[in-house]
Amino acid sequence: MTNAATVRKTRHRSTESVSAAIGAHADSLSSQLQALSEALFPPVSQKTLRRFTSGEAAKLLKVSDSTLRKMTLAGEGPIPETTPAGRRLYTLAQINELRRHLATGVRGREPHEFLPRRGREDHLQVISITNFKGGSAKTTTSAHLAQYLALQGFRVLAVDLDPQASMSALFGITPEADVKANETLYAAVRYDEHRRPMAEVIRQTYFDGLDLVPGNLELMEFEHATPMALRSKGTHDIFYTRISAALDEVADAYDVVVIDCPPHMGFLTLSGLCASTSMIVTVHPQMLDVSSMSQFLLMTNDLLSVVDEAGGGLQYDFIRYLVTRYEPQDGPQTKVVALLRNLFGDYVMTSPMVKSAAISDAGLTKQTLYEIGRENMTRSTYDRAMESLDAVNGEIASLINEAWGR
Repeated sequence: MTNAATVRKTRHRSTESVSAAIGAHADSLSSQLQALSEALFPPVSQKTLRRFTSGEAAKLLKVSDSTLRKMTLAGEGPIPETTPAGRRLYTLAQINELRRHLATGVRGREPHEFLPRRGREDHLQVISITNFKGGSAKTTTSAHLAQYLALQGFRVLAVDLDPQASMSALFGITPEADVKANETLYAAVRYDEHRRPMAEVIRQTYFDGLDLVPGNLELMEFEHATPMALRSKGTHDIFYTRISAALDEVADAYDVVVIDCPPHMGFLTLSGLCASTSMIVTVHPQMLDVSSMSQFLLMTNDLLSVVDEAGGGLQYDFIRYLVTRYEPQDGPQTKVVALLRNLFGDYVMTSPMVKSAAISDAGLTKQTLYEIGRENMTRSTYDRAMESLDAVNGEIASLINEAWGR
């Protein structure tokens, strides 16, 4: 046997060995994650949202606790659960019922102050959360934003466009076990006869007013199918409109759509950006991440310019850069943030997302900070993280209302 043949044979054995190892590791990890998921959320049960104290409910409703108590005593609205200690606890569905009641009967207050629904002339707000680089808290931002808006009374659709499906996992859905073939957004945007109506791939979640289109690896099919469609007569000019068309099918049911984009610039991300009315770019304040963002912006500009030339010009209500995982005491990070504000001015959000152990700890059990109660962790840590989250998401909510002329 020649030396070349020996090398080829050795390489072949090595390739088989690596493939077998990766396959075994994938199976082992998948099984372990499924076991952990079933331990946290057994198949016989579903993930549920905690109840809110009367103080929390009053804050969400923008009324005083005493007003809420008077409404209960007067029999106005749903009756909360009362604990043996006398605490009143409300579900989110009950809070939303109270919103509808308040929106019709409080003098001197506009209905949208309680029920921030879009009017007939207001367009569906579609917000893409995106970045070229993983680790910028893109999914964490997407999930918390969707839940915050639902807690404020908006009708929200969260779309997991990332094949890694981390946002789906945060909502208690195991991508490889709970999402079957043709049950992701790909089902509503595919090019063949198996395309499904958008409404059929939307799932209700345990958050009242918040629905989800889950993701998994099936979404990568769009990256493979689109080049073939581009070579087919009559489909070359429509790939970037497919997500927009799918959302149009269900637009009347929602006020806001939050899209968690993949951490790369492919056909999925481009189609998502073309469907959007606004964009949030998450950026971790490190020079390597900022350099990566520079490449992302250059590539995004090139691709969207092609869309513009094809007649699909985009008009966004707002574009913002959100500083994430920010450590205010870190000198180099502070300098990077100052650089971004100097370069982009008001395009950088006023409020940064502060790095917090509270968010990480909640994520260990596939929860967000809006799901886990204050009593479940150190209160000072929880309060600091919640203050940061509410500031960021409140700023985005203000931008949404501003886009609607409020």
